[in-house]
Order: sequence, then C-alpha cells, then structure tokens
Amino acid sequence: MDFSRIILGVDPGTQIMGFGVIGIRENKMELLDLGILKLPATDDHALKLQKIFKFTDELIRRWKPDELAAEAPFFGKNVQSMLKLGRAQGVVLAAALSKEIPVREYSPRSIKQSITGRGGASKEQVAKMLQGLLVIPNNKMPQYLDATDGLAVAVCHYFQSGKPTEQVKSVKPKSGKKASSWANFIHQNPDRVREK
Repeated sequence: MDFSRIILGVDPGTQIMGFGVIGIRENKMELLDLGILKLPATDDHALKLQKIFKFTDELIRRWKPDELAAEAPFFGKNVQSMLKLGRAQGVVLAAALSKEIPVREYSPRSIKQSITGRGGASKEQVAKMLQGLLVIPNNKMPQYLDATDGLAVAVCHYFQSGKPTEQVKSVKPKSGKKASSWANFIHQNPDRVREK
C-alpha cells in the first residue's frame, strides 16, 4: 500500500467497540476497514479489557497504522459506567503506545462537529456524512453505528491534523480553573458530555 498515512480510529466501549481505518493518498482519504468488536455480556470486566487490548493489537498488526485516534470518555451521572468506559479507552491507548504509535483523543462533540459541522448531530447523520465522504455503497454500510463512530474518529483526526499527531493531552477545564463539582465541570466543558 502506498499511503502516506494510515489512521486507526476507535470508539471504545464495554459492550461494542467500533473501529475504522483510513488511508491517506495524495491528501485524499480511502476507507480500508471498519467494523466492531462485540463483547459478550457474560464476561467480567477484566476479561472484556483483555479482549479489547488483544483486538486492538490485532488491528495494529494487520493495518500498521501511523496514528491512532480514540473517542474520549464522556462524563455522565453513572460513575461506574464512566470508569469502565475509561478503562476500555485506556487499554486501546496502551495497545497503541506499546507499539510506539502516536495517539490522540477527541471529544464526541468535536468529532460530530468535524464530520457534520454540528456538535449535536445524531449518529445517523454522522454515518450518512461518512458514507458520502468515503463513497461507501449502501450494501457496505455496517449494521452497527458503533462502526461508523469509530470511522468518524479516524476522519476527524485526519481533518484536525495536517501534521503528525501529538501525544495525548491532559484534559483541563477550558476556563483554566479546577472543576469543584460535576455540575461545574459539565458547565465548563459542554463538549465533553454525551447523553445516552
């Protein structure tokens, strides 16, 4: 493959993890792969993390991406769900970093904004826009929107980075002030909140 860059995008999840791989050739995107890892509900959380790590490692070995981009965890009311999702994202990043692949994370809102021009766009709107951008036939569109969510992360990263990626940046409230409560944090960081 004579791509100048290959980008792996991941939408981490503890039930379904979506991914998309794009190649860049002469400043144009080409879809290489997209799909999901469906995790059995019966697995305990540690086993799910192991499967996520192994699956991400397999994707890295298969596609040899130059960069990995992941959707950042969102903040919600269920602390246990947030912790589990954060761990899932952590093992995805660890799989890439163990191979010295630069990683970057994007908030759900910034991904939607980058793809559709609207931070509040629906998953269906994001999928439709990606279908047009990458000329994906209807019969090749995935059953699960988690797959197009993963692809959206890769495309967002391409749009956001005209140069090699930076390492993951720490998340700080936009005001520069420390958030003293969840309510303050949400108020200061509306782009980091996703409704279920």
